Amino acid sequence: MTLPPRWVITAIWRLHRALVRAGRGRWGLARPTAGGRFGMLRLRTTGRHSGLERAVVLGYVEDGDDLVTLAMNGWSAPDPAWWLNLRSMPDAEVDLPAAVRRVRAREAHGAERERLWELVRGYDGYGRDLDAMAALRGRETAVVVLEPRD
Repeated sequence: MTLPPRWVITAIWRLHRALVRAGRGRWGLARPTAGGRFGMLRLRTTGRHSGLERAVVLGYVEDGDDLVTLAMNGWSAPDPAWWLNLRSMPDAEVDLPAAVRRVRAREAHGAERERLWELVRGYDGYGRDLDAMAALRGRETAVVVLEPRD
């Protein structure tokens, strides 16, 4: 399985983030459709070194009230900066198509991770073969649970 060149992946990410920012969340965010495509949210974290707000657009699925995403970095080996930020400071906010939600992040382990991995596998968007794409990283991809907080 091959990926497009890194510059193509980065350009697509930047364009998508700019679309969401320009539309103030009205464009580029979506809810997941059961048996269809995953949703798109904007995650706002606090930079672990700078203390500044950082934002990234991510694919997600719903598990009850929780939002579930994968900590991948375009399927390359390093963990994405947003996941490093959340591991340092797990409280964050997500922008959804019609709401802003305060969340606390945690990594799923064991049977919960396996169950959520299967849930994610049921949605289009991460690639036709999620396991083959994840194998490109060379190590286990964290399954991140964003739980509502108040």
